[in-house]
Amino acid sequence: MSETRIVTVKLPEDVYHEMALRIPEGDRSTFIREAISEKLQKTPKADTLLALQERMGKIEQEFGQIRKYLADLEILTFQHGKIDPYAYCIDELDHKIMEYLLHYKSATTPELAEYVKTNRWLVLNRLRKIEKASKKQTGKSIIEYYAGEKSGKKKAWWIDQELIQE
Repeated sequence: MSETRIVTVKLPEDVYHEMALRIPEGDRSTFIREAISEKLQKTPKADTLLALQERMGKIEQEFGQIRKYLADLEILTFQHGKIDPYAYCIDELDHKIMEYLLHYKSATTPELAEYVKTNRWLVLNRLRKIEKASKKQTGKSIIEYYAGEKSGKKKAWWIDQELIQE
């Protein structure tokens, strides 16, 4: 046994009387020492909790990677028409952007900036956040940027009609 230290403990009177009845006078120090040791063994160490938290974070990240790979391989099936596009909107600005995309099916960043009456860089950042959040949650983006020409529009954001609720 390692070196011992003296600890003073304040106990409620009823707990002290119970201990005095059950534990003989010469064994009380040993009893208290063993009780503290038992309780410490049941209490997780801070570094253990930190290590578990790190491991959980890695597992979540790896699970996200697996979902992404399965989605890329189209093994992870989507229930087409079941995703709420507004679920990825943070505030009123995002809702307006999504509303425009749902109505017109596509939009350029300047068109959206004019519609929501703000600068196009803010709109671009919001579009990227919506794209990233939807890809992270479902494995497939609800909106996508296409730089080429598609349906008469160049460099526009398109909403994936197959994924959204009708």
